[in-house]
Parts: sequence; structure tokens; C-alpha cells
Amino acid sequence: MLPLRSGRWIPGNHVTLLENGEEFFPRVFECIAAARREVVLETFILFEDKVGLALRDALVQAARNGARVDVMVDGFGSPDLSQDFLRSLTDVGVRLRVFDPTPRIFGIRTGWLRRMHRKIVVIDGERAFVGGINYSADHLGDFGPEAKQDYSCELTGPLVAHIHRFVLHAIAIGGQGRRWLRRRAKAVVPDLPATGEADAFFVTRDNHRHTTDIERQYRAAIRAARQRVVIANAYFFPGYRLIQDMRRAARRGVDVRLILQGQPDMPIVKKAASMLYHHLLHAGVQIHEYCDRPLHGKVALVDDDWSTVGSSNLDPLSLSLNLEANVVVRDRAFNAHLFERLDHLMRHSCKRIEKEQLEEEWSGWRLVRSFFVFHILRWYPTWFGWLPKARKQLHPVQLPPTGTLVSEGPTRTDTA
Repeated sequence: MLPLRSGRWIPGNHVTLLENGEEFFPRVFECIAAARREVVLETFILFEDKVGLALRDALVQAARNGARVDVMVDGFGSPDLSQDFLRSLTDVGVRLRVFDPTPRIFGIRTGWLRRMHRKIVVIDGERAFVGGINYSADHLGDFGPEAKQDYSCELTGPLVAHIHRFVLHAIAIGGQGRRWLRRRAKAVVPDLPATGEADAFFVTRDNHRHTTDIERQYRAAIRAARQRVVIANAYFFPGYRLIQDMRRAARRGVDVRLILQGQPDMPIVKKAASMLYHHLLHAGVQIHEYCDRPLHGKVALVDDDWSTVGSSNLDPLSLSLNLEANVVVRDRAFNAHLFERLDHLMRHSCKRIEKEQLEEEWSGWRLVRSFFVFHILRWYPTWFGWLPKARKQLHPVQLPPTGTLVSEGPTRTDTA
């Protein structure tokens, strides 16, 4: 049986970069609506806006085609779906599950720790989408100044079988779910035909056995870098070891560039990242702030063949708490295309932060504060590890005749 994650390079894949909702949504909706056997979808955010409604229509079409459709949303990220919206899915047989639904307290959403932050779709066991784009209208340019810059990728080839089995395991519920999983897992094709030249593997982060897998892939690639490292990441406040790897790479002559938020959706994001600028710039790391709109991407490339696209930010939530998923790709063509797109951002939409400018703006107190923040990073993975590790619950959505949203038989799970 296939492992839940591909811990080695899987050859023979074709990987296509999809930038922003304008490229991602039409493609994923087309593939979902054309499904004949199965759609499995996980997402952090599903909003009931024009994008959410278009996704709903594609899922309904797949179900009417005879496909089995399973959807898992995060209870914190997708808290306000109406009963009419939910019923339009469940009435055609879509199986909808909520990951750790939590009540509001004084109108404030709770449950923001250890969220299901992945964005994955597997269609007919032969095609997968993995990335950082949620199902909401703020990933489209016509949303306005707050529209997000983000990335996903489409995959075909042998790696899809590993992603497929992972999502089947993640949505299994209770004893019946485990029996169903065994039946479905047997149907996963372990040897899908090669569709391209890319080596790739699927890497996830959870709160059980794979707590640092994504971070370790970043660190290994940066340590091996000889020419260039380009990281575009929305929420940047990584641990001490990852920062040190970037600094060491820059000091040995690697061209290390960071693309971070210049127009953040949350001001604290830029404030936190800026406290690290002094240490990074003095080691030779270039910092480019993307200023056109909020950056939501989580992509990186190293040298001329290594790349990653996924859901994981480089901050305490993603590296120490959330459930995340990335695809790592070894392919020169994909790397070159991703570099072309990121280089376009740096040349046309970013402000480069200069060391001299930073020293003019920073007071002595800010330098002292930055020093302490930098060294606090040595310990935050340990501190976050002390937080409660209660396993999250998957709740199947059922709508009784009264219209009251209920969930039955929640099962504790830590596989996601």
C-alpha cells in the first residue's frame, strides 16, 4: 500500500504553476465539474461569495455526473456558510465535513490554534491541485486593493497517487470511515503513468509524526544552495535555524532574496518581519517588499531546479501549529517559470529595502528590540510545543428538517 506521504522523489510528473485566482479558479472548477468518479477537496477558507458559489456549482455538477464528492473545510476559516448553501451541496450527495468547528465567544471566532490550513483537490485519482489559494473572491484582481497575490499548482503523474491516499485518510471518520478507507485505498492506483519530466514529492506538517517536515525541506535546500534562493512568503517570522541558514547562504555568496508583504492584510505581519531585517540585510540577504496588494503566496526556489508551492507560511502558526501541505518539485522548466514570475514581481511591484535606509530609520531602541526578538526565535518552537495538543475533530454536516445545523459522531483525528 502507498505511504501517506511520498518521502522520496517520485519521477515522471507534470507540474503547472497557477498564479492568482484568475488562473486557478477557472482551471480547478473546470476539472471538478468534469469529474466522473471522485472529487476530494480540502480548504481552509470557503466563503459564500461569487467564488464560493462557483465552486458549489462545480461540485454539484460533479455529483450529478455520478462522482463521489467529499469536502473538508476548516471550522475557523469557514465559519459563516448558510444552511441554504450547505443544503445545496448535501441534497445532491456531497459529503461535507468541518474540521474542528468551534463556537464563537462574544462574537469572536475561537479555535485559531492548530488549524487545517491545507488547500488540496484530487480529481478522479489522476489530477491534483496543491497550493495556497482559498475559495474566496479576494483572490481575484477585481476585488480591489485587498486582492491577494498567491499561487497554486496542478499535478498529474505518479505523485498524485500519494496525494490521493493522503486526502482519503484525512477525511476518514469513525469505524465506518476506516472500513471505507481500506476499500477506497485499494482502488488508489500506485503506478499512475508518467506525464512529464518533473521529480516531485508531497510533504505535510501535522502535530504527531511530521511536525517539522516542511521546515526541514526548506533548510536542506537552502544549505545546499550554490547560486540563488528566492522565497516569496506572506507571513514571515521563521525560527532561528532557518534564518541562520539564509544568513550563511548569503555569506558564502548565494544570491538570497526574500519577497515579503509591503501592503499587508494585517499590519502586525509587516511589523514582525521588519524586526528581522537588520540581521538579514547585514548578512547580505536582499529584502523586497511587494507593494501592489497583500501578498499571500508561499513559494520558493533554489538554484535552477528545486521549487516548492504550498500552503505553509514561514511563521509560528504554519511551522509549529497548523496542518499544512506543500509540493516540492525538481524540474528546471518549472523552476525557470516560477523565477520569471517572481522576478517580474521584484522588478515591477516591489520596493527593495536598503541597509542604509534601514539604519537611518531605526532608533537605538528598535535595534535593541530587534536583537532580543531575533534571539527569542531560538526558543519559540519549544514554547509552541507546550501548547495543548488535543486532537481535532471532524464533524459530518447534517441538516435536519428544522434547518438547524448539527454534527453527528465526531471522531478525533490527527492525521490531517
